[in-house]
Amino acid sequence: LFAEAPVVEFSVVELERPVAPEEVWAAGVTYEISEQAREEESGMADVYLDVYDAERPEIFFKATPSRTVGPGGAIGVRGDSDWNVPEPELGLVLYDGEIVGYTVGNDVSSREIEGANPLYLPQAKVYDRCCSIGPCVVGAGSVPDPHDLGMSMRIERDGETVYDDATSTAEMARTCEELADCWRAHNAVPELGVLLTGTSLVPEGEFTLQPGDTVRIDIEGIGELVNPVVEV
Repeated sequence: LFAEAPVVEFSVVELERPVAPEEVWAAGVTYEISEQAREEESGMADVYLDVYDAERPEIFFKATPSRTVGPGGAIGVRGDSDWNVPEPELGLVLYDGEIVGYTVGNDVSSREIEGANPLYLPQAKVYDRCCSIGPCVVGAGSVPDPHDLGMSMRIERDGETVYDDATSTAEMARTCEELADCWRAHNAVPELGVLLTGTSLVPEGEFTLQPGDTVRIDIEGIGELVNPVVEV
């Protein structure tokens, strides 16, 4: 189940998910760029600033198995939103609540819906094809430091690159263990779950994904997750 080395690159064909979590959860506002972006999109910016500096992180339910696709599977953008973005994230693979591996995740989201009102977060985050994970799971023992991994995202449209940037998980304001602890606390967690650790890169301004785009997310030592985009 858990690979000890990254897989080789592959063309954009749909592959099975490397792990089939019973639930996917996600953390929010764990990178400064994410906090800034959430402030920008919202009329209640202090809500996000308070979370970034707070003792308790934001942890929310993201996806069921039927809403989660693997490498090459089409991720979805909502047809009732004009501002949709990919969110590249390091994913923790947890068995009985313990971190056993790492994967790449894409927490596709509607910035327009969430920005209209924070109470709309579930609609902005949870819908058909809202999440992708892959291309593999690397065992926890094969990642010396999950808080020091290079990460990049490239978005292609009609054969052109329309977004390309890179960062590092060293920019994450919280640790993987802290987020896992909060996910487990007072919660009946599933036997096998994935916890996405927060958005590390955010396209500037009002950039929005379009059907036909391709999103490529690469995390050092894990691999590249590639997904085309469709409207749902």
